[in-house]
Amino acid sequence: MTRFSPVPEATRRALLKTFGATAVTAFLLPSSVGSALAQAAFSNDPFSLGVASGDPLPDGFVLWTRLAPEPLAFGYGMPKRPVEVDWEVATDERLRNIVQSGTEVARPELGHAIHAEVGGLEPGRDYYYRFTVGAERSMVGRARTAPALGAKVERVRLGMVGCQNYEDGYYTAFRHLAEERPDFVFHYGDYIYENRVRTHDTSRYYGGLAQPTARRHLGDEPYSLDEYRRRYAQYTLDLDLQLARAACPWMVTWDDHEVDNNWTGAVDGAGIAPPEYFLLRRAAAAQAYFEHMPLRRASWPKGPDMQIYRRLAFGNLIDLHLLDTRQFRTDQPCGDGFKPACEGQDSDDAEMMGEDQERWLFEGLDRGRARWNLIGQQVMMMTMNREPWHGPIYNMDSWEGYHQPRQRLLRHIADRRLNNVVVLTGDEHQNFVGDLKTDYHSDKAGVVATEFVGTSISSGGDGADKRPRYDEVMRGNPHIRFMNDQRGYLMCDIGHDKLTANFRVMDRVTTPGGTISTRASFVVEPGKPGAKQA
Repeated sequence: MTRFSPVPEATRRALLKTFGATAVTAFLLPSSVGSALAQAAFSNDPFSLGVASGDPLPDGFVLWTRLAPEPLAFGYGMPKRPVEVDWEVATDERLRNIVQSGTEVARPELGHAIHAEVGGLEPGRDYYYRFTVGAERSMVGRARTAPALGAKVERVRLGMVGCQNYEDGYYTAFRHLAEERPDFVFHYGDYIYENRVRTHDTSRYYGGLAQPTARRHLGDEPYSLDEYRRRYAQYTLDLDLQLARAACPWMVTWDDHEVDNNWTGAVDGAGIAPPEYFLLRRAAAAQAYFEHMPLRRASWPKGPDMQIYRRLAFGNLIDLHLLDTRQFRTDQPCGDGFKPACEGQDSDDAEMMGEDQERWLFEGLDRGRARWNLIGQQVMMMTMNREPWHGPIYNMDSWEGYHQPRQRLLRHIADRRLNNVVVLTGDEHQNFVGDLKTDYHSDKAGVVATEFVGTSISSGGDGADKRPRYDEVMRGNPHIRFMNDQRGYLMCDIGHDKLTANFRVMDRVTTPGGTISTRASFVVEPGKPGAKQA
């Protein structure tokens, strides 16, 4: 017998606030008893992990859900056989004007995940969607198609998020993001964290400040597919995260914690696992990532490998190049970590993107005819001396450990006079605005592009407006325009005359109910590399 799980009052209020009364009607309707599909009878809500959309094209997008009535159990409460799932897309929040519908098969080989690639829709407009299995209905999500290729587009609102360590804080920032109703969201990686705080630990240190542990991961560090599935389920069960995923299409890439901290290619983060063993772990992590992200079939994992770098266009306004800076890069130089300068940083053999992806990026930047060339990627590209008070200290996991690949990219931008490039970055758990230059040691070297580094959703705990020795760090890095150590997200308002990056920050994340505010806004004008405070 199928039973409907009552919607908690907190869930009801959140859905109403984010989507409005009409959009959540389908989610709140009770299910009738005895009408479930013959091959699946659910004792709990099979749509416990919510819904999502992603990778928008002018005529459609991909719709995602995953059936998991017991999401934290191994086996997640589903039978070991395929289950048919219906989907429908409408132009209105009540789903009265259905314009597309179909049926997908949720298969146990893919964790009963659904990736429905919808086409035949109108460009540049909102749509609403839901899934149905038997008598069970999912919540309603909002999707949006990209503008027509080359079409005149006045404005796009793009959110940027990532680094959401479950143990470090609550996801209140995601609720605020959903309420802002951006057109699209770029998630730069670290959707999950594979490590965990040990039982005897009560806090961890970030930037010299102790931060309390807010929540606990279930289980130990994941290695198998079942363990990664449970980790994703624990994260995705969070209501605030579900609201953000349902609010608009996401464009996702991964960084390191989806597999193992600071992994590169076939090398695990600690550098101790034989490559053939680590690739088995990567295969499990890649499948779990695909199972939980709104990705198209083009990104279907092939063992440990995924085609995650790709390009999306938004009319005549934006060409967005999404990078993968993990699969194809060489091992970090100098033993990784925060280190003094070393010869390995200048290695001619170093790769950050690999030859194929680098060539793909250069060709895409050259061919682009949009007002803006946006590069969405994972780790800081600008140089940064971390401890200028006693000598240069650099992060070898960032582009700072890969001088030659960085120089090739920045030199290409400068030589082609691509003065419309903006780089969107995560990983640092801080907010930064900085200049990208081909030579940081010369006052005559001009700015070739701007980099906006967005802070984390929760990683690093509450943080503070400024880390210790802030003034010394800023004096030692004159190309950095802004630095802040609070949690939150980046909201970019992109038009033909300017790109405005709004740094939205939380007053706290280690307890629920934090408030959001704009800490700073910076503006870039096309044809004029370099950011100015708004």
